This record gives sequence, structure tokens and C-alpha cells, in this order.
Amino acid sequence: MSENSPEIEDDTGSYESGLPGFLGTIDEWIARIEAVMLALGVILMAVNTCVNVIARFVFGEGLFFSGEINRILIILITFAGIGYAARHGRHIRMSAIYDLLPVGGRKALMIVIALFTSLVMFFLCYHSYGYVDTLQSRGRILPALGFPIWTIYVWVPVGFAITGIQYLLTAIKNFTSRDVYLSTGVVDGYADTESEV
Repeated sequence: MSENSPEIEDDTGSYESGLPGFLGTIDEWIARIEAVMLALGVILMAVNTCVNVIARFVFGEGLFFSGEINRILIILITFAGIGYAARHGRHIRMSAIYDLLPVGGRKALMIVIALFTSLVMFFLCYHSYGYVDTLQSRGRILPALGFPIWTIYVWVPVGFAITGIQYLLTAIKNFTSRDVYLSTGVVDGYADTESEV
């Protein structure tokens, strides 16, 4: 695959990065981690909810820990999902001024936006890590499952870090390619011109 070739996702679902060398390896690993976290999270949440409903109707009482499991999975899915959305260029964009710029201006602005967003994500990662550290020092546990509460919030800094890395890779992709990219795999455009490669 050439250095500027687009990222592809083949029919088997394996992701192949269009970024060169070490950056491409990081990009592929992040894609795999996101896919596993999201798929397992959604599947486990669906199974947990279905089992809880069946238990409520068959035994007259739901599982006492079901709500806590769903709480854990919602946090996991939310913060894994922000990285996934960044990877696929699916975050909300306010682009009225951006759309008026020529290609060179859009590319420069996209690099600034990606770098700034990356910095914000790393800033939030740092502060969410501090929050998790504070929770750990307090020693609180979940009432039903007995897990320390801090363990369920570990996904917050992880999600922010993954998203920050993804936006940093987007800035690098825009530096190294001819087209304007919303993410490492999505070329800028609307409706019929926007395409995920």
C-alpha cells in the first residue's frame, strides 16, 4: 500500500490504515480496540437487559445487579464511541465559514481544528484521570457488585486518550496528504461528495 493510499475496510471487517509505518500500526490497533469495546459493550448490554426482563417475568423479580452492569456498559460504550465517531468523521461540525474557504484554507483550518481538538481531549484525559484517582482514594464500592467505583470510570480517560490520538492522526493525515480529511479515513465533502475510504 502506498504512503498516500486511502484507508480501507474490506468485507471481512478488518481495518487497514492508510497512514505510513508506525502511525499506521497505532491507527490499526486503536481501530481494533474501539471495535472490540463497542461490540462487546453493546452485546453485553443487550444480553443483560434481556436476561433481566426474562427474570422479572419468569421469577417475578429482576436481577439486583443488572442496573449496575448497564451503568458500567453505558460508560464504556459512550467513551469508546467518541473515538469511533472521530475515526469515522461523525462528530457534529459547524462548517459555514469552513465551507466558504478554498481547499488550501480548509486544509489549514482542518489541521488547526484537529490539533486543537486533540489538545482538548488530552486535557480532559488528564483531568478525568485525576477524577478516577480521587475515586480510588475514597474507596467507595458499587452496592450490588462490590467492585470499586473507580474501575468503571477508567474508560473515561481511556476514551479521551483514544479520541485525542485519533484527532492527532487526523492532523498528521492532513499534513501528509493532498486531500482534506475529516478523519484518517474520511475525505471532506457533503452528501454525494463525502466518502469514507
